[in-house]
Amino acid sequence: MKTLYTAEALASGEGRDGNARTNDGKLDVSLASPVELGGNGQGTNPEQLFAAGYAACFHSALRLVGRKERADLSDSAVAAKIHFGALTDSEGYGLAAELEIALPALDRDTAEQLMAKAHQICPYSNATRGNMAVDLKLVEFAA
Repeated sequence: MKTLYTAEALASGEGRDGNARTNDGKLDVSLASPVELGGNGQGTNPEQLFAAGYAACFHSALRLVGRKERADLSDSAVAAKIHFGALTDSEGYGLAAELEIALPALDRDTAEQLMAKAHQICPYSNATRGNMAVDLKLVEFAA
């Protein structure tokens, strides 16, 4: 891979209950485990940060392939859900992702083709491929 950009962040404190910040200071967040995992929920958590990053990255990839195809991406959006859970076939924990994609100006076939192309070029999709389940769902398209 030819590196085009490097992001740097530091996590400190008690891991999931601590602080995370980028070296440039643009992101500085308090971390807290969610209530569902026994935490107080008073901060963000790694899964929320991952969800935001994946949604933004996939949407960017979608817009890139859409421009190449001259597709109407008006009001397009991507929502990400990151699931955290215990692995069933080994010890430890894992993640799974659902991406809900809205392409309201496109017909179903065109929307699905663009989703598939975006999934091939999105850096988050490439990083997770073969490592975790990623479910793409087209939630809005032109009738």
